[in-house]
Amino acid sequence: MPGGFRHPGHRAGWSRDLPGDERYGWRRHHRCDGWDRLDRWGWKWDGKKTHYNPRTLFDYIDGAAELYLAYGFRNLAVRRFEKPGQPPIIAELYEMGSPEDAYGVFSFERQEEDAGIGQGSEMGGGLLRFWKGRYFASLYAEGEGAGIDKAILDTGRMIANGIRETGSPPEMIRFLPGENAGLMKLSIRFLRNHILLNQYVFIAHQNLLNLNPHTEAVLAQYRQNGQRVHLLMIRYPTGKEAADALQRFSGAYMPEARGKGRWRTEDGKWTVAKQQQKFVFVILGAPSQRTAEDLLKAAEQKMDEWIRR
Repeated sequence: MPGGFRHPGHRAGWSRDLPGDERYGWRRHHRCDGWDRLDRWGWKWDGKKTHYNPRTLFDYIDGAAELYLAYGFRNLAVRRFEKPGQPPIIAELYEMGSPEDAYGVFSFERQEEDAGIGQGSEMGGGLLRFWKGRYFASLYAEGEGAGIDKAILDTGRMIANGIRETGSPPEMIRFLPGENAGLMKLSIRFLRNHILLNQYVFIAHQNLLNLNPHTEAVLAQYRQNGQRVHLLMIRYPTGKEAADALQRFSGAYMPEARGKGRWRTEDGKWTVAKQQQKFVFVILGAPSQRTAEDLLKAAEQKMDEWIRR
């Protein structure tokens, strides 16, 4: 299950150690000494140092590397732990561009409640995923065995405790209206480009909202009147860039709105879009215009509250 995906891409096998492998050692490069302590449970590292960089990541997770590269991927260290009578445990530690990026990778496929490891985690289907600081980790076993899920959790907890840095999730998460507005917390995604956005709510093949490495986008689902509604918030470097993006989106995605920022789609759902300073808010799939505008208003108020703090 390389790449921490429930539906991973093709695995081409183990790469050879890159030049200067000692310089990229787990302890030095990843600031983690957690798995040096795993032998207390009888698990032994097989001694192989396997590392990947942005040029070689496709060798390990061909078909899924784009996700990590979108979040500023820097390096991946992979280790294999063995114990007699148990399937091997594979641990992957990804160094991302920032804590926000590590959170973004974690959030992209999150489905389960927190497992209590690192700064955010989940365990499901034999796969443990967590983030801490600018690191994202994925652990799984190459087979089934008695107590293997506990072993994965114990291994992950030890690795997380060995990561000596922490970080903050994206500030924009705080701007989301909460559960009193119908927020489905496990649906929150922090996105860096339109390709990732389209995997959850299709906008267009073109990058209509001008998402790029300098923008921040948060997507979340809300349960409104028994239906699911998407709230998309994007922060741009400048107000002009936000205005340009909204103009392009409105002209291509909802030209029938004629600049009013509201449009009822063919399926009877409502889309509402609005700019506020450097931000663009988009409500998608609302069952009524009132529902869309109420959610938009709640998002604006929540953002204003945080900005005034």
